[in-house]
Amino acid sequence: MRSRIKVDKPFLVITIILIVAGFFIFSSASLGLLAKESSNYSSVAFSQTVLGLFLGTIAMILAARLDYKIWKKWAFYLLILAVILNIIVLIPDIGFEHGGARRWLRVGELSLQPAEVLKFAFIIYFAAWAAGVKEKISTFSMGLLPLMTLLGLCGILLLLQPDTDNYMVIVATGMGMFIAAGGRWRHVLILGLIGLIGLIGLAVARPYVMQRITTFLNPTLDSLGSGYQIQQSLIAIGSGGLFGTGFGQSIQKFTYLPEPVGDSIFAVAGEEFGFVGSVLLIAIFTLFAVRGLKIAGNMEDRFGRLVVAGIVIMIISQAFVNIGAMLGVIPLSGITLPFVSHGGTSLFLSLFEIGVILSVSKSQKS
Repeated sequence: MRSRIKVDKPFLVITIILIVAGFFIFSSASLGLLAKESSNYSSVAFSQTVLGLFLGTIAMILAARLDYKIWKKWAFYLLILAVILNIIVLIPDIGFEHGGARRWLRVGELSLQPAEVLKFAFIIYFAAWAAGVKEKISTFSMGLLPLMTLLGLCGILLLLQPDTDNYMVIVATGMGMFIAAGGRWRHVLILGLIGLIGLIGLAVARPYVMQRITTFLNPTLDSLGSGYQIQQSLIAIGSGGLFGTGFGQSIQKFTYLPEPVGDSIFAVAGEEFGFVGSVLLIAIFTLFAVRGLKIAGNMEDRFGRLVVAGIVIMIISQAFVNIGAMLGVIPLSGITLPFVSHGGTSLFLSLFEIGVILSVSKSQKS
């Protein structure tokens, strides 16, 4: 009977628009790879369309038909699996290293990023925990302490890779879920203070973190080094003007932007679709957030509410960190744009998570 209940159509339509828009932007941005001597265009296109879009769509449909409450039963085992994968990726000759970071596992010709699995596992496990303790989430021992322990575990796994950006997304997601679960604002402030101290410690211990902050404060300090990407991004977005240069007409993606299909993809979109197109893309993400959080607000089941809130917060925080970095309003990060940037694992799991939200939406109050 459950499979016959209709999913939230407005949310589904918004998601489809976002997926289609993301595919067209990616298709154009990926052409920039053809200008590079060691082009891996075919591999990138295959992983994005087959692993990400095609298999991800199938996963979304299956997840939407599956009763979401099953994830509560498997929350602990899912977290263990994610932890194991993130330990394995640290093993030399098993974990694939790129750009000084070991974040991927090779699966034949494809690669898997365990951090993406960890983000989903974190949401499911903490939602299950918060749903189980109910009002006790407002206490230190049953609320803040378990969250800090879980964030600490994720921090150890991700900072060893290192993957500071995805860890920051998990921290933001955890804080958002903690508030939605009824956690005390005093505890939120404590967590925020600990996070600030941790960020300062990272900046001291990891030179690239300090370099990002320095570049943010003065983007022109090292035009050919640390400030190169943000300057080229701003040039691309500024070149787009009001309506853009047109689909496929970006110049920056061919020789200037370092990662045209990765974290720089919003700059490509800004150049080709201009201010109007950029605002529309941001508006779609905003509608995604508003409708998703409305589904969460309409849920009587505590676990379902927190799962939806967690997934939406995670996707939106990642999206606006990426966009904000490309616009120069926050320090540059290597985080990608959900549904748009290259990443077969990321797109697959994002679509799967959308399926989980659709499954939850069947139980929302009318």
